[in-house]
Amino acid sequence: MEHLSDNPDVIILDYKLDGIDKNAMNGIATLDKIKDMHPDIPVVMLSAQDKIDVAIDCMHHQAFDYVVKSETAFLRLQKIITNIFSYRKMEKELNWYMERM
Repeated sequence: MEHLSDNPDVIILDYKLDGIDKNAMNGIATLDKIKDMHPDIPVVMLSAQDKIDVAIDCMHHQAFDYVVKSETAFLRLQKIITNIFSYRKMEKELNWYMERM
């Protein structure tokens, strides 16, 4: 949280942050705090839990996407991040075009 002011392009956040330290914020609480402070930063939730209700909960809390930890998780993360950058590029181009109209 202390580096959030650096405005990262994307945040990968584990759902079970409080697994080791029971006093730590969990992933959903951290996601909510990030979204309150910087709603435009996409946050991808990562978890070993392959449960649809967990994924839906993350999406209700404004996660950009949800990835289950598996042998293909890093490939999926790579695709998601590529999509985020592609979307941002298109958004900038559209804004540039709209300013000139």
